[in-house]
Amino acid sequence: MSGFIIPVKALSDVEYEPPYLYPDYRSTELRAPKHEPVRLPDEWFHDAPGPAFGRIPVRVEDADLTRQHRAEPLGERIVITGRVLDSDGQPVRNTLVEVWQANAAGRYLDPIDDHDAPLDPNFTGAGRCLTDDHGLYRFVTVKPGAYPWRNHLNAWRPAHVHFSLFGPSLSSRVVTQMYFPGDPLIPLDPILSSIADPRGRELLIARLDLDTTVPEWALGYRWDIVLRGRRATPAET
Repeated sequence: MSGFIIPVKALSDVEYEPPYLYPDYRSTELRAPKHEPVRLPDEWFHDAPGPAFGRIPVRVEDADLTRQHRAEPLGERIVITGRVLDSDGQPVRNTLVEVWQANAAGRYLDPIDDHDAPLDPNFTGAGRCLTDDHGLYRFVTVKPGAYPWRNHLNAWRPAHVHFSLFGPSLSSRVVTQMYFPGDPLIPLDPILSSIADPRGRELLIARLDLDTTVPEWALGYRWDIVLRGRRATPAET
């Protein structure tokens, strides 16, 4: 449900990369490597083709998380859109973008999530799409709720949506998280705080976008994802 964020290397003096071991984020005490990394031969993995679509091709309806069941899910309907760009600001076309998230009550449809919040029978919390010729993606969903995550006695994660992007090979996969502007839990979140430079943290926060907002139907948020360069979006391992 949560993930340790480390960014793509920047092409400037700005460093957004947090340490692997960040004691305020307690899980890193178990996850942080204690030995030097071992490089695997390239042919083992790096040439494996991508993206990985699974058994079912990507469908237009996969991008609307509110239309996957008999009725609409509970919660505030929102639209999330943006462009996937390279370091030169050029669109990255035909890229598989996947999302997963908690429901409006802050509960994931996952057996490991056992906290006291209701499941929504009309919300699975996962979707996908392909970027168009302009690098654009678009999802319709509900705004996820905050949830407790036992990092300490009274720890709550801010509302967020997980993103995964697949390029032409499995090694080109990028996993990251998008947050919402004005969330009072953001300054308290050790996952975001592990990015020491505030400019790196800001790259993970979407902006309210009235051009994306559908009047009397759904607020719109815009979040561009930059894969490389000095404005690269921080990503997980």
